[in-house]
Amino acid sequence: MARMKSSIADNKRSQHQLIAASSIAVALAVMGIKYIAYLMTGSVALFSDALESIVNVLTAIAALVAIRIGAQPPDRSHPFGHHKAEYFAAVLEGALIIVAAFMIFREAYFAFYEPRSLNQPVAGLMVNAFATAINAAWAWVLMSRGRIWNSPAMAGDGRHLLSDVITSVGVLIGLILATITGWNVLDPLLAAIVAFNILRIGYNLAVESMSQLLDQAASPEIQARILAAIRANGEGALQAHDIRTRTAGPQTFIEFHLVVPGDMTVLTAHGICDRIEYALEQELANTDVVIHVEPDHKAKPKAPVQL
Repeated sequence: MARMKSSIADNKRSQHQLIAASSIAVALAVMGIKYIAYLMTGSVALFSDALESIVNVLTAIAALVAIRIGAQPPDRSHPFGHHKAEYFAAVLEGALIIVAAFMIFREAYFAFYEPRSLNQPVAGLMVNAFATAINAAWAWVLMSRGRIWNSPAMAGDGRHLLSDVITSVGVLIGLILATITGWNVLDPLLAAIVAFNILRIGYNLAVESMSQLLDQAASPEIQARILAAIRANGEGALQAHDIRTRTAGPQTFIEFHLVVPGDMTVLTAHGICDRIEYALEQELANTDVVIHVEPDHKAKPKAPVQL
């Protein structure tokens, strides 16, 4: 049975890594197609859209690194695992995204003062639309696989890719209007909007990653599920307090104090702890639970869970 579980886990990790590696190939292909669209049209907005694809490549690389390193089991030097590798990669990624945004701002600034007429606008927009369709299809693959496999890195990569699709659609609509109306100034304005969006993504990514590195608590929704699991499976105990959580990649660490009657045997208290741990593992994948058992005189008047 143990060998079968290990084989299933290895197969799951292999599939994760295959999808993550494929994301890099897709991102590079889309970036190349979008750059061809820019060369065909000379559009600064399409240049910014192509440059934004660099963000997708970096995100895909960060996801692959996170999945590979995070999948390594705990060892003597890293007893809590390697799950935080994702956040170190993401901080660097956020910084590079911000640099890309300022590069686009620079191009938009010069194009605003010297508007350029678009070359081969129809053909160029069709090429860019083809790249956007590829991105949309792959975003769906990543988000669906991320939900099924409970992989935050993969699901997050898919959500980011979807935001890129929305941006690209906005650029295409704007450039169609510029082509119809002849208002070439729309081109650098769209590029500036894309730059603002990239800057926002980079800032949010860096801040979120730093927060996770500082042991940010699990989301309110996950905390509510933890309390419900303890409440439903803590029969025989009196209360649970000092409940603390932190997340590291897909892993959720849970610690709390469980108060039991003072005359309860160690064997009985241990059985309650096992029941609660099993319930939490069923409710939340990839959990690490530590329960500190205390006698009844350690009870607190305002414990979050009264049993």
